Amino acid sequence: MYDGPLARLARFCYRRRRLVLLAWIVGAAAVLAVGFSFAAPADNDFSGGKAESSQAQDLIKKHFPSQEGDTLTLAIRADGGIDAVRPRVEKVLGELAHARHVTSVSSPYGAPGQVSPDRRTAFAPIQLDKGSDDVPKQDVTPMISDVRKGSGDGLTLALGGSAVVSAETPGGGPTEGVGLLAAVIVLLIAFGSLLAMGLPIVTAIFGIGTGLAGIELLGHVLPAPGFSPIVAGLIGLGVGVDYALFIVTRYREALHGDDHGGTAPHAADPEQATVIAIATAGRSVLFAGTTVVVALLGLFVMGQRLLNAVAVAASLTVLMTMITAVTLLPALLGFTGRNIDRFGLPFLARRRRRRPLSERWAGVIQRRPVIAVVVSAAALLVIAVPALSMRLSFTDSSTQPHDTSAYASHRILADGFGAGYDAPLIVVTRLPGDVQPVADTVRNTPGVASVTPVRTSQDGATAMFVAYPRTSLQDAATPKLVHTLRTAMAARHDAGGPRVYIGGPSAATIDFADAVISRLPWLIAVVIGLSLVLLLVLVRSVAIAIKAALMNLVSIGAAYGVLTAVVQWGWLGRQLGFPTGMPVTSWVPLFMFPILFGLSMDYEVFLISRVREEYDRGAATREAVTRGLARTARVITAAAAIMVCVFLAVLLGADIAVKQMGLGLGVAVLIDATVVRMVLVPAIMELLGKANWWLPAPLARLLPTAEPPAPTRTVPVRVE
Repeated sequence: MYDGPLARLARFCYRRRRLVLLAWIVGAAAVLAVGFSFAAPADNDFSGGKAESSQAQDLIKKHFPSQEGDTLTLAIRADGGIDAVRPRVEKVLGELAHARHVTSVSSPYGAPGQVSPDRRTAFAPIQLDKGSDDVPKQDVTPMISDVRKGSGDGLTLALGGSAVVSAETPGGGPTEGVGLLAAVIVLLIAFGSLLAMGLPIVTAIFGIGTGLAGIELLGHVLPAPGFSPIVAGLIGLGVGVDYALFIVTRYREALHGDDHGGTAPHAADPEQATVIAIATAGRSVLFAGTTVVVALLGLFVMGQRLLNAVAVAASLTVLMTMITAVTLLPALLGFTGRNIDRFGLPFLARRRRRRPLSERWAGVIQRRPVIAVVVSAAALLVIAVPALSMRLSFTDSSTQPHDTSAYASHRILADGFGAGYDAPLIVVTRLPGDVQPVADTVRNTPGVASVTPVRTSQDGATAMFVAYPRTSLQDAATPKLVHTLRTAMAARHDAGGPRVYIGGPSAATIDFADAVISRLPWLIAVVIGLSLVLLLVLVRSVAIAIKAALMNLVSIGAAYGVLTAVVQWGWLGRQLGFPTGMPVTSWVPLFMFPILFGLSMDYEVFLISRVREEYDRGAATREAVTRGLARTARVITAAAAIMVCVFLAVLLGADIAVKQMGLGLGVAVLIDATVVRMVLVPAIMELLGKANWWLPAPLARLLPTAEPPAPTRTVPVRVE
């Protein structure tokens, strides 16, 4: 008879199922009502910290308060020259000047440097009183509409800027619905029963709903960027359904008497089956979920407040799915009892085979382990090669769909002035000091197209001007230019000149990308180290823990390679919904690593924990691997299919950065559940033999025992 905390919890939830279900319904309703009623606003400002762009922004806020808000840009293209359409342009400028949140409009007819040499292209900066994230979409949309109405008869007008990009990027969409529908279909195929299919869905919905509501409240303490609920929802839907799937599968096996390869006479009653499922699969769920949470919290290594907030938000959702899996699900199993396979669909009914395909496949791999390792590892390394050229940036107007106002604005400015007019650099310096030599140095730097006149703050303490690069933000030359300018300004400061800061949104983007590159190795080391400790506790094997970490790194590297090839190189980019080739969004690989490392550990935990069970019952390593793979291949395949569908459904959405995230996660899970779990893992374990279970005695005494007490069995003699 199983015993221990999880077994006792399972019995309590099963026997008090009405109380548990009622508590979940009332509690979830209360959390949802409070969470979404008092939701905190999003914070998308990644410029915090000690970066030079942050210091420049602090000076601008303090000494140029009118420049604190965001800026929109009206791009103007007149086939017959802008002077011929001046009344029409000024009419639109007047309408924009009276729009909400607009503090000033700089007409190209009265300001120098805003008209191209051929006088066919011009632009007008529009100053807002708030940042782009604080300007409601409903206030930006009318401005976009007014600008479009002013176009025609040889005049093209387009409004650009971060607020415009946000307003033209619809939130939500069909992605969550498509992902949930895909999960339903996969579960139906896996279980062949409507009732069995419904349990993981219901459990996941409770976990995700309460988790997302908690995120909205948490934002008052830890402000998070706008993509946090999307990322948390993606992870929560994937792991929530998967965790419940593993438990329900183990419950059905115990109920049908084939939990350990037995027959009907050994079938458990519903309560016993629930206890077995929670004590075994539930234990694996807790370890797997804890690994995901630990991996996500590794983002604290980056030292960026918004990343910390996203890590906590996503971890909260995963935590809630874990809690529902080991509390709500046992209660629901109590209501279903032996009717778990009721409302079965005959054409999807599970067919029993004498030797499952997965068992035969394991035999094939074990007969040729060296070939399997070499071929599969070589393939994954080749797929990972593009990742060596990965560049990081943020999406901007140039990366938006070509039918948007933001992209039209970028195109007009790029054609008339050069691509860099969409990526201005703000140069700020403290006074007193001679600023003109600074402006001259910047103007004469290769890669700078032009420089605006120097402006002095009203208090006379600070001066600033704008430098326009010749290249766009997405061009590799622009980060090099920023680093060149900073090196030159540092040299001037060392020689006795004023302290000069290179800032602005483009410089902030570059600073964030540099921070990601410099701190990513620390993130990798922390996540791997903590995950290894958790896996050591679970499987009590040094070799398996190290093998798991290496395999996860290989699969993540392959996912990075695919992401780079599609997004940056443009391979199948348009077909997958990416308007143009662009660098990978800076936060995407940063989040992909801990998420994928945690999810990969999920499959490792479910497979290896089952292999370990068979080994501890007396099976030789080869037989234990074969049995473990046979018992878990079907459920791992179903779980991976659900995650792949959930993640790739994001490609149907509009947010370019989130689509990158979904593509990378989907590809990684597909690779991990097929090539890694079904080829590399059994092949390497075959080659290692007894070394799979090596654990030094001092370490064995140090590690806590995490194995559930199993029913007494006669242990056969193991022959390796």
